Amino acid sequence: MSAIFPSAEWLEGLESKLNSDQKYAQVAKNWEGDLIFFIEPEGGLKEPLTFYLDLWHGTCRSVDYDPDPEKYSKPVFTLRATYNNITAILTGKLDPMTAMMTNKLKVQGSLGYMMRNVPTVLDFVRCAREVTTDIR
Repeated sequence: MSAIFPSAEWLEGLESKLNSDQKYAQVAKNWEGDLIFFIEPEGGLKEPLTFYLDLWHGTCRSVDYDPDPEKYSKPVFTLRATYNNITAILTGKLDPMTAMMTNKLKVQGSLGYMMRNVPTVLDFVRCAREVTTDIR
């Protein structure tokens, strides 16, 4: 499944991709942690956007598009980026690790855990890129 980012269909497509991708299942088999993304308005995005993913041992247990952040008040990771930076990552114009190191993608949570799991992070981004057919 592929879809336009950002949309509920895109997030559902990413959930499907993560749950059906053999490489992701293998690479992320030890990953334990949910994440909430806060995307700040910029360019084509006029309102702040939030989405949530519950990632567990190579699967995506659930997603939530534009939830109330209070519903997920204690995620393992909180990520923040402007719309232009997140779309640059999704289109391959910005490397996700470079984005983290230059604070274009701000990460709250154990950076050590994330750095020990760089292959999982990069494969997650690969899956996200594969479901993104267009940017709104």
